[in-house]
Amino acid sequence: MDVLIHVFVGLHVVGIGALLGGFFSQLKAARAGEARMIPVMLHGALTMLVTGVALVGLNQADDNSVNTVKIGVKLALLVVILGLVYVKRDEEKVGSAAFGAVGALTTANIFIAVLWT
Repeated sequence: MDVLIHVFVGLHVVGIGALLGGFFSQLKAARAGEARMIPVMLHGALTMLVTGVALVGLNQADDNSVNTVKIGVKLALLVVILGLVYVKRDEEKVGSAAFGAVGALTTANIFIAVLWT
């Protein structure tokens, strides 16, 4: 079971990397007011959601303790990120507030995962 949990942790990190990498790839365009929510950002957020839910289930099945408050906060942030990316995915230009919120919330989600023990 530990190997399966580690595989899903790795896939979760891949999702985070895709979302944050897509954000960083658009920073130059954001400075010019041309930023977009690119498909890799949506796919990364969806990967984070699916693997995160799987990780909670796998950890509970393996009788590991799960901090439900931490998971709830991370899920709430991810739902906001996913909503922003999904709603704005077809727009030619995304406002700097929405675009910056995706980057800030993704970074906050990472720090919550690492620092909240």
